[in-house]
Amino acid sequence: MKLNLFKPLIFTCALILTSCGTYFNQPTDFQEARIGESTEATQSLSDLPLPKEPVVVGVYKFRDQTGQYKATENAGSFSTAVTQGATTILIKALEDSKWFMPIERENLSNLLNERQIIEKTRQVYRKTSNPDEPQLPPLLYAGILLEGGIVSYDTNIITGGLGARYFGIGSSTQYRQDRITVYLRAVSTSNGKILKTVYVSKTILSQALDASLFKYVNFKRLLEVETGFTKNEPIQLAVSEAIEKAVESLIVEGIKDKLWSPEISEAETQVLVDSYELEKEEDLTTELYNRFLTERRGKSAISASVGFTSMNGDFSSPELEFSARLGYKHNISEYFNLSIGYNRFNLANEGVFNDGFMSFDLNGEVNILPHDTFTPYVFGGFGTNAFNDFSSIDPKLQIGLGFEYLISNSIGLTVYGEHNYVFNDELDGLDVGKNDDMFYRVGAGLNVYFTQPKTKFNQNRILERQKKRELKELKKLNTQGLKDNRRASRVGTEEKNIEAKDEVQKEEKSEAEKIINIIDQKEQRKLNIKIMKEQRRAAKKAASEAKKNSKTIISTNKIDNDEN
Repeated sequence: MKLNLFKPLIFTCALILTSCGTYFNQPTDFQEARIGESTEATQSLSDLPLPKEPVVVGVYKFRDQTGQYKATENAGSFSTAVTQGATTILIKALEDSKWFMPIERENLSNLLNERQIIEKTRQVYRKTSNPDEPQLPPLLYAGILLEGGIVSYDTNIITGGLGARYFGIGSSTQYRQDRITVYLRAVSTSNGKILKTVYVSKTILSQALDASLFKYVNFKRLLEVETGFTKNEPIQLAVSEAIEKAVESLIVEGIKDKLWSPEISEAETQVLVDSYELEKEEDLTTELYNRFLTERRGKSAISASVGFTSMNGDFSSPELEFSARLGYKHNISEYFNLSIGYNRFNLANEGVFNDGFMSFDLNGEVNILPHDTFTPYVFGGFGTNAFNDFSSIDPKLQIGLGFEYLISNSIGLTVYGEHNYVFNDELDGLDVGKNDDMFYRVGAGLNVYFTQPKTKFNQNRILERQKKRELKELKKLNTQGLKDNRRASRVGTEEKNIEAKDEVQKEEKSEAEKIINIIDQKEQRKLNIKIMKEQRRAAKKAASEAKKNSKTIISTNKIDNDEN
């Protein structure tokens, strides 16, 4: 009993864990106010280059023109299906783009009344206190008016779901898609000419997922578990994204028609316009339900597949045997192509026979949905069937049905099943009955396309790849140039360093010489002073000797005089 209860609980938990993260982010408390959410179009609008000069625009009314009310199951509702504040959303988008300077026109009467109050107050103040009170500055006037609105809100354009239940355990998912459409046009105020009109649509998705468990865990005990969630895309965010995309389209359309100019070079402007034109062409080629209709498959392809064959002959109990195919096909048009193929396979009946065969097939194939990545196709043709030893070669006819899914621009996955009718009743070695032998073949494989269709989108992709390659080469050249410049600068720096070292050495040498000269001069001075001192000493000594001699002579003369 515990094991029987444990398995359903594991299944329910696994279902919840593999579902969306919305289940684990359920609101359980009040939330504080926050700044409004942005959309993908908001970032794209902000990334546009700045204009040379913003355009002054006026928006009187950009309203909901559908007149629809919210659909309810039980009774009518007076709540509108879409927001009534589209004018405010448009003005916010114009401000975010930095290309336009919107001025107040939605509630112009309020603005004029307030200006009259200010003017009358200033007149009274001018009479009583300050006669030099300045006049009220004039209002800005718009060079362009923006008109339009929300013209369509289509509900339930596609609905669906999926569910399964087994022994009281089940889950289901449902989805619904709505669609909103916005038109925006620019009108010149000087002559009333409609300069540009753009049209944008946005889908709104609603999803629901639930799981349930209903099981008797005991004779009188019933276990019931239910869980799930519903997620609805906010209509206000969808309207905001559509309006922001319309403003972006209007800006680029105006750049293309020279209505206004960006503050970038002509080459960068052309890249911006080309990118927008490619997006526009893709949108024009995309039908409702996001079906992008363009030629996808190249002219030539090689196919390879493996599968199984089953005999339908004179014996019962056929066995599945291995088969392989290698082929080539050439597209005559988008819907029709010719293919040839070589097949190796075995045919067998249990306990009776098992032989190897080969066949060569020529088929005509018709693609049902050639513009989609997934397409069913039917094929049929004729060929030859032979034993591996060529002991018997027989003609045959084949017809079949297949499916192909493109996983890339050049590779497609394919599965197929075919019925082969051989004009021979002795494939199994027995000729019984009126009908010839037949066999069935199913397989799966790859189609590898050599060339891409020459559509504008593929050419643009090729051009983009070439541009990327050129940019890579340019980056390599720039990198190499920078390296060379660095090397040259290093060499120049080294030479400058050597020259600087030489100059420093010269300066040091000259300084050393100067110091040596100064030292020599000091030594010479010391030597001269020493010589002068010695000369003075010698002179003093000579003077003292002369004095002594003179004293001696005087004393001698005195003695002689005394004697006389």
